Amino acid sequence: MDLIDIEGQPLEDTSTVFTGDPPRTTTRRRRPRQPRRRGPTWERVGNGVYVPAGLDGDSRWRAELAAWAEVLPGSAVLTGLTAMQLHDLWLPPLPDDLSIFMALHESSVRIRRPELRISRHPRPPAAISLDNLRVAPVPDAALACARDLGVLDLVVLIDSALHLEKCTLADLQAAAATGRPGSRRLSEALRWSDRRSESAWESVLRIMHTACGVEVEPQVDIHDARGVFIGRADLMVTGTKTLQEYDGAQHRERGQYRRDRGRDADLAKAGYVRHGWIASQVRNDSWLILRAATDALGRDLTVDDIRPWWKLFEASLFSKPGTAEMRRTWQLPEIS
Repeated sequence: MDLIDIEGQPLEDTSTVFTGDPPRTTTRRRRPRQPRRRGPTWERVGNGVYVPAGLDGDSRWRAELAAWAEVLPGSAVLTGLTAMQLHDLWLPPLPDDLSIFMALHESSVRIRRPELRISRHPRPPAAISLDNLRVAPVPDAALACARDLGVLDLVVLIDSALHLEKCTLADLQAAAATGRPGSRRLSEALRWSDRRSESAWESVLRIMHTACGVEVEPQVDIHDARGVFIGRADLMVTGTKTLQEYDGAQHRERGQYRRDRGRDADLAKAGYVRHGWIASQVRNDSWLILRAATDALGRDLTVDDIRPWWKLFEASLFSKPGTAEMRRTWQLPEIS
């Protein structure tokens, strides 16, 4: 990854991030503004900000980021959820109209744009270059996310960062130890994290169990009595042969469905009980999922047992109440 300095100029490749003291000069430099663009080949996304017409999806989003970078101070850094998207991490369900998250040094010119969520910092924000954009490193972006997001959302991001080796646990712990806004919640989320998770919904399913006092082991290799490998289970309820797994959309494809049924038969022959859950069940049927686990343990499940999970879930973007609260925090229009 190429490094760029505070004014957007190339640096020698001596570090993956850069920080520094604020410049002593009072002169504030800005990047040249986009030329005013008219006609059917351009679309306006903000005051003085345009992207080529006809783009959609990820191409449109990246074009918007590049267009905003042209009109913001050279020290501006994409951070928070915007940075996490650029780092290709697993994400909680995000609003389609989510703002762009930016970090600026406190000496930068004041900017008020409804399309942007801007945080100001006493020191120049650290940045790396991704796709010719100045982007916060994962630990800094995670700390920015922790100012707003719930613990469950943060666990998904952290599990992804660790599993995909975007940073180390020590990197995240160092960010959580800075005492900056979000540090306490990031520290809490780190206590729930596990790099062995292989998807966002698997992380959610794991936290559902652990929050309710049901111990599970992620990514367990299963063998039959002869030692023949059957498969790897997402979660195994500790002390039992009960498997709790997330079945994503790929499990409904014809070829995968056939392979899954053969695997289920082999698991049953080896004495294992497998439960496969889809996203809507993880969202809405936590009682049913946890009953499968507590029955295997020979335990009762009470409302008091499940309340810690409901608290985490309802404070997250995976739930309607959590999404509504985040929309208010981010000053997005209410959805009826």
